Amino acid sequence: MQTDILSSHLNSTGFAVLGRVRLKSFNFTASSTAGTINFYDTTTAPVTSGTYARSTTVITVTSTAHGLKVGQQIGITFATATGVSATNGNYTIATVADANTFTITDINSGTIAASTACTYTTGRWLTTIDTAALTTSGVPQNQNVLLPGEGILAKTGVYALMTNQTGLTIYYG
Repeated sequence: MQTDILSSHLNSTGFAVLGRVRLKSFNFTASSTAGTINFYDTTTAPVTSGTYARSTTVITVTSTAHGLKVGQQIGITFATATGVSATNGNYTIATVADANTFTITDINSGTIAASTACTYTTGRWLTTIDTAALTTSGVPQNQNVLLPGEGILAKTGVYALMTNQTGLTIYYG
């Protein structure tokens, strides 16, 4: 069956599209500094003020007035600290210590110091791409990413959190 492919363009972090869609591919223009694009399936902007620490597989997240409950699902991405990070993905809240702290269980083990940045949503994490500083003679270069199969299903919308990107176009159906 043939379906129309639509597109949406962003020059900064934000919603690319709302509603049920399949993310098929995307094209980005990186800046002269390496960066990241995190894609979330959500109708609300992710919380970008959280921090985390990891001891073995336990990740402790600190976020003021998070409002989360044990058993709730979140999509979360982690910044790198001393060359390592926790595993980006979709997790279930394991414990809620207080209004500002909760834990999840990582699928990998290791130690990461406290106060490393993380971003989460009560929606889902879809995928992350790390981008190199892409320039030729000072001119940013475009890169295309084709997602395999039918693409990635976003049930509520696609939010792109971009660092060091000058543009992003997503293609969806």
